[in-house]
Amino acid sequence: MDIDLLVKLTSRAWAFKALALIHEGIPARQAPLLAASGASRTTFVNSLRYLEDLELLERNPGHGHPLRPEFRLTAKGLALAPLAHQIERQIKDEADAALIRKTWTLPLLAVTHAPKAFSVIKRDLGAITDRALSHTLQELSEHHWIERHVEAQARPPRPYYHAVETGAKISKLISLRA
Repeated sequence: MDIDLLVKLTSRAWAFKALALIHEGIPARQAPLLAASGASRTTFVNSLRYLEDLELLERNPGHGHPLRPEFRLTAKGLALAPLAHQIERQIKDEADAALIRKTWTLPLLAVTHAPKAFSVIKRDLGAITDRALSHTLQELSEHHWIERHVEAQARPPRPYYHAVETGAKISKLISLRA
């Protein structure tokens, strides 16, 4: 999967969830999507607009009848919505859901399907800062989605990171889309 698109998609907290909900069969109108997501109106509406900007979602030109959806997925959106739905199915609780909504969680999981050093992860993600990468690695490690292993035989010793448990399942789903 294109990391740049994944970073853009996850930069709005509810964009990924909106794609998953539409794929799940929730009517593609603002009110039902908002109710199903549990998000605040402003942030959710901004996420829907952002999906339109990314050309993953478009306004339905035939909207007006109460049963017609207000939005519909574009071809790009149709390709990504099943992935969003599969990833959302891996979520066990609100802590996991909050973690998925963070900007760098999914892109970081996408590149850590195999053990990688900090510098390699940073290079693969491109625009991420050292601080954001460190913070995200620590947070994912606390949730047992990333494991840190120190290569003691190397001089100097080097830590390597790779996705485990739920993180590994999500990483595998993303890498299958590549």
